[in-house]
Amino acid sequence: MYQKAHPNPYPTTISSISNFTTLLIVIFALQITLNMKKTNFLIVLTMFVSTLFAQESKPGIYELQFKDKGPNTDAAFDPSAFLSEKAVERRLKHQIAFEQSDIPVNVEYVKEVADNGAKILTRSRWFNNVVVEATPDMVKQISDLPFVAAVKLLDNEANNVSLSQKPFLEAESINKWTAGIPKKATSDVYNYGAAFNQINQLKGQYLHNHGFSGQGMTIAVLDAGFNSVDVMTCFDSLRSNNQIKGTRDFAQPGNNVYATTMHTHGTSVLSCMGAYANGLMVGTAPKADYWLLRSEVGEYENIIEEYFWVSAAEFADSIGADLINSSLGYTEFDPPGTTNHTYADMDGNTTYITKGADKAAEKGILVVNSAGNSGGINDPWKYIGAPADGDSVFSIGAVDAEGKRSSFSSLGPTYDRRIKPTVSAQGTGSTIFSPTGLSSGNGTSFSSPIICGITACLWQALPNLNNMEIIEAIKATSSQVNNPDSLLGWGIPNYELALTTLSVETQTTDKTLFTYPNPVTNSLTIGLPINLHGSYTVQIIDIQGKTVYSISEQNDSLRSLQINNIGKLAAGIYLIRLTDDLLTYSGKFVKK
Repeated sequence: MYQKAHPNPYPTTISSISNFTTLLIVIFALQITLNMKKTNFLIVLTMFVSTLFAQESKPGIYELQFKDKGPNTDAAFDPSAFLSEKAVERRLKHQIAFEQSDIPVNVEYVKEVADNGAKILTRSRWFNNVVVEATPDMVKQISDLPFVAAVKLLDNEANNVSLSQKPFLEAESINKWTAGIPKKATSDVYNYGAAFNQINQLKGQYLHNHGFSGQGMTIAVLDAGFNSVDVMTCFDSLRSNNQIKGTRDFAQPGNNVYATTMHTHGTSVLSCMGAYANGLMVGTAPKADYWLLRSEVGEYENIIEEYFWVSAAEFADSIGADLINSSLGYTEFDPPGTTNHTYADMDGNTTYITKGADKAAEKGILVVNSAGNSGGINDPWKYIGAPADGDSVFSIGAVDAEGKRSSFSSLGPTYDRRIKPTVSAQGTGSTIFSPTGLSSGNGTSFSSPIICGITACLWQALPNLNNMEIIEAIKATSSQVNNPDSLLGWGIPNYELALTTLSVETQTTDKTLFTYPNPVTNSLTIGLPINLHGSYTVQIIDIQGKTVYSISEQNDSLRSLQINNIGKLAAGIYLIRLTDDLLTYSGKFVKK
């Protein structure tokens, strides 16, 4: 949280006055030295002053922190007004409380900022801020608005689009596939073709063979563009089955993320999860649903891209995404300067994007992020980037086909000595699709979605677990569980072992309760899929995560029960949960 800024906290104050005084001294010295004529001197002075003020009036990029969300937000707090039904269900299921950070930024505040001439670039409900393009004079006026708590200069030059010296996909490469396609006689449900090794290395086909291919799971892909995804045949299955739920561009709103002018990085990342080209390549979650969200401008690195990322993550939360795959990482920016991060910033609590990633995890999303490609022996950075340093972020390193660490894979630990990456998967010679066809890729950008997709399948199989429990289950069944390190983390996961170990404890699937009538006015009947014997507990949980009704009883043979006095509950969406000694049953209902 920023402290209240000084009334004039901008680089156009003391430094500008100093520069102006210096210029005057230089000019007067020149006049005396050269015995300059008065007319010529005034011309030169005018030119200098005009140049100075032109520089001072250049628009920059600023973060504006608001004091609150506006008056009467508690009284009007209705999460279902701005969170989808699936998002509300996730919060209810895992008893994640709704809070002030879920309320959108006050629109009247935003309007007043815009009325002062600022261009709104992005906003965050989680952190109650907006990022604007504005001149210093505009920002001086805006800082005096009663609802503005603090102002932070992010970049002193707007529209900085110089080509990057350190692009986000540094050290990555994509090459057209030239080798033959291996033909393996297996009984697997899919013919993985060239992608067999990256699936088999994780024992991921075990989940697919048991019917878990991501059905019902929603993955938000935050990337730099999805060039040609709308026409590539490897995504035919996603399109024909309506598995691409939507797209949005947060970096440059209104763009078509599929355009051929867009970056191809997100296309290849998506293929690691969603491609289905039987005999050539099958992704790790071919039946999951996807949202394609552009938050990165691939041609340059700028600190504002972290703010775009957080806005995209908030949108992913609002539409009910279960997982985020982010094959992105931030360390240094263009042009090199004070906005660069340092290794000391990789402590899980410093960078804006890392705080956003941890907030997404707090909301129940499983955030999967590439560790980075800076681990080479000659790379000056070496360590993981943000947001891979987040303590709730599932950070993915890279190995080759034989399970040896990829030379480029970024190193841990975090600055505060936590083990990172979390786990690793194939990132050298990964099978991917690009707009030119089947390809081979090198980078943690590909090991991350390989893990993300198969993790979605595991979570599909174990829906009673929350996001952090899924991560811990994967770590506990990975190859280096007894000796994790800062090269591969807990090692290469074994998803077959994760499922078979945990399915005994969790009974594999959550059981559904049938509720009727729904919506209900006063009396609710609950139906169970099987007869229940012995003791049980029934809870009704409201949209704020509070238990508003609870009973514990015993019955020799229970198939349905009735709850009266529902009329006492406020109108809204409720989760109903019934537990016995073995299983958890859940459902939802709407109180009119």
